[in-house]
Amino acid sequence: MIAKASLRVTPLHSVNRAAGARIVDFGGWKMPLYYNSIIDEHKAVRRSAGLFDVSHMGEIDIQGPDALETVQRLTTNDIKKLKNEMVQYSVMCNNNGGIIDDLLVYMLARDHYMLCVNASNTEKDFDWIQKNKVGDTKVRDISRDISQLAVQGSNSEKTLQVLTDIDLSAIRYYRFRKGKVDEVDAIISRTGYTGEDGFEIYFDSTHSVRLWKSILDAGAGFGIKPVGLGARDILRIEMKYPLYGNDMCDTTSPLEAGLGWIVKPDKGDFIGKDAILRERNEGVKRRLIGFVMTERGIARPHYKIYNKGREVGEVTSGTFSPSLNKAIGIGYVNVDCSGTGEELEIEIRGKRIKGEVVSTPFYPSRVKK
Repeated sequence: MIAKASLRVTPLHSVNRAAGARIVDFGGWKMPLYYNSIIDEHKAVRRSAGLFDVSHMGEIDIQGPDALETVQRLTTNDIKKLKNEMVQYSVMCNNNGGIIDDLLVYMLARDHYMLCVNASNTEKDFDWIQKNKVGDTKVRDISRDISQLAVQGSNSEKTLQVLTDIDLSAIRYYRFRKGKVDEVDAIISRTGYTGEDGFEIYFDSTHSVRLWKSILDAGAGFGIKPVGLGARDILRIEMKYPLYGNDMCDTTSPLEAGLGWIVKPDKGDFIGKDAILRERNEGVKRRLIGFVMTERGIARPHYKIYNKGREVGEVTSGTFSPSLNKAIGIGYVNVDCSGTGEELEIEIRGKRIKGEVVSTPFYPSRVKK
């Protein structure tokens, strides 16, 4: 267990506390769980706009003549398909095909990339990259110098457009531009973790408080709200977006996690390729599925899943969805009971409560593509 004294804070920690946020320990960081109400913050994002402090996320800079080959070797997706100002979702795997981390790759130039990685994995990822880099490649952990804010919701573009001369409507999904936000140099990326249209902004940490306040002021007319981890978790579960440490780990393969679409064996060699191809040929034994509770009860991580009286898996994420007005969850089950419509039972406090496998996402994506 991480001692409280060693927990890190974002540059907005004092602002979050002053706003009355409920602060919790999250992956070695003191982070806001909510500011006022998880449900109100969730509704703000689904109906208009929300502002997230996600400065705990890690950023790793990779550049040099062999940077492309390094990233290509480390990740499962095909970096050669990227052009400047494009973003790619990918995973890094170990030699056994287990997921070390899921991440975003930003192509700043053919010989320069930035990886956005999960906060709790930053040090582990950096060490793995250093160990496995190719040739003339320089790797730097720039996380302490970079802050990240996410503006998510249908009014996110209107909110941010007030603060920048860049035509945000011209930035497509999984694209980014470099420019100024309230006169601060930034990377403005049309990406997010909510299923709504929105942006993630990277900039020098010294400007965190200024941009936080500027964005809240710019979005005041749209009812923008600061949003904590509680609503963020519900939003991403509604989309069945996996969370590292819950829905995948270093013993989970991309194929099991439903991420086969970001595995590109034809691109050439990469770490974990042989194990993943072997699993693809043999067939996975379990799959990550989405389910709804058909009886009253909320599934939580590690609850056992049953099918026809036999234990077949385990819940990895679960919540009550305000968007759907029903309890939903994510979990791994045996392949033979992973099909849509399959009846399940979730063991909740000693009782088996009925559920059903459904197609996902649970809530329709509204990203602007």
